[in-house]
Amino acid sequence: MPVLIGVSQRVTTVTEYVERRDALDQRWAAFLTFCGLIPIFIPNHPPTVRLLLEEVPLNGFLLTGGNNLVVLGGDAPERDEAELLLLEYAITNGKPLLGVCRGMQLIQHFFGAQLEQVSDHVTAGHRILGIGSERTVNSYHLYGARTSPLGLNATARAEDGIVEAVQHVSFPLKGIMWHPERCDPFDEMDRNMFWNFFGSRVSLKYLKGAG
Repeated sequence: MPVLIGVSQRVTTVTEYVERRDALDQRWAAFLTFCGLIPIFIPNHPPTVRLLLEEVPLNGFLLTGGNNLVVLGGDAPERDEAELLLLEYAITNGKPLLGVCRGMQLIQHFFGAQLEQVSDHVTAGHRILGIGSERTVNSYHLYGARTSPLGLNATARAEDGIVEAVQHVSFPLKGIMWHPERCDPFDEMDRNMFWNFFGSRVSLKYLKGAG
């Protein structure tokens, strides 16, 4: 059974053509395919997002990086609105949603985490500490949180205490601050994490329905 994942995109402004464009690193398509998932790219146009949610049977959602949230000085309010629609839909319908970098910040902000400017978090590699494990990941963010609100557990932190991964206690929501699509080669740990979060969940539901 194909696992269709709705993938958000960044907003870029191209002054030469007087255009605001939706864009995404091509490595995301390659990484998601590597994970056994099929990406469906979501435009930053809220009316179209509503139609997609009504008409396309998406199995889950990925909120990607790029663009600061408007509350953090960003200039893409249409993206904030589109991604909030995806997040609220995922919560209401029990669909898995994973946020990467900005995507995790959106989840944190939605549940009331206090985001602040951080230093030394734009680096090709830094160590994060999780529950009973540690690993080295990349990092490209200027904002982060030191605490998590009730219901949103911090599952990994950087050595300076900044939250690097979160998981909701009730909803199938997860966030990570690193960029798995930027690894060369892709990391098997990230592939397993994405498949376990999206693919195995959907496959199990399908098998239960078939039985």
